[in-house]
Amino acid sequence: MSGDYTPLGFTVPAEYAGLRLDLALARLLPEYSRSRLQEWVTRGLIKLDGLPATVRQKVWGGEAIEVLPHPHPSEQPHQPENIALDIVFEDDSILVINKSAGLVVHPGSGNWEGTLLNALLHHAPQLAGLPRAGIVHRLDKGTSGLLVVAKTLAAQTALVRQLQARTVRREYYALVYGAPARDGTVNAPISRHPTQRTRMAVAEKGKPAVTHFGVAERFPATSTGSWQVCTLLRCKLETGRTHQIRVHLASIQHPLVGDSTYCKGAQKCPPALRAILAAFPRQALHATRLGLSHPVTGDWMEWQAPLPEDMAQLLAQLRAASHELA
Repeated sequence: MSGDYTPLGFTVPAEYAGLRLDLALARLLPEYSRSRLQEWVTRGLIKLDGLPATVRQKVWGGEAIEVLPHPHPSEQPHQPENIALDIVFEDDSILVINKSAGLVVHPGSGNWEGTLLNALLHHAPQLAGLPRAGIVHRLDKGTSGLLVVAKTLAAQTALVRQLQARTVRREYYALVYGAPARDGTVNAPISRHPTQRTRMAVAEKGKPAVTHFGVAERFPATSTGSWQVCTLLRCKLETGRTHQIRVHLASIQHPLVGDSTYCKGAQKCPPALRAILAAFPRQALHATRLGLSHPVTGDWMEWQAPLPEDMAQLLAQLRAASHELA
């Protein structure tokens, strides 16, 4: 029924007198969620006595309600969109993309259009026949860098198996606050946050997650270099949990610069550097290296993506500011 655009007509029963419209609608149309009905009201798809309705207005019995059911975007086939892709490699089996920051990988709540999946369907229409259009792993919206997409079901199956076997090489640059004393590993399970469902968290009963990190560059804030404002790390994933690097580094008190979800509160920082870091609009995370066995030939292949312009500029500003403070 969700795909039926035929208007539905109702007369408000007398016993509904005094109810808010959304509550009355929930009784009249129990097959739809209240949030769906409220959305239809907001979009002008529900009229009360011929006039656009509002969610909180009350009904008193006898009013005529007209509803134009409209499918939710999640129920509709994903549409191809002509969105530019930075293609690093492509053959008949796989496609390697250097994703820009800000591009959502897969449609979801609040992002039903303009995603990498929509772009892939335009670039290679045959991907419509594959689960998730061949996407086998994801990068967060605010993360840039390399990811691989399968172009056939056989390639998708092979890539998923490699990911499960932890043989895919994935390395990231991450700019974090503070100064990790040495290279290290975070081995801590991750699950959905118990109360904040848009976040992940280290949890004893979560899924196994392992992140290795090494220091690539430090940014001293004093002439003696006795402490650092932030450090550029090179991270290597063994597993690929949602938000893994962000959660793991925050758990050891080195949250990513620009990460509004996991970096809470002001960080210790000289004013000259604080302004530079605060202006960075996303988490400073870039997937710089990707390596895997080709799903058809079995040959080992690797790709590298240099730091995007925004992160490169951020590091240059930090170097200059740190030099002035020295």
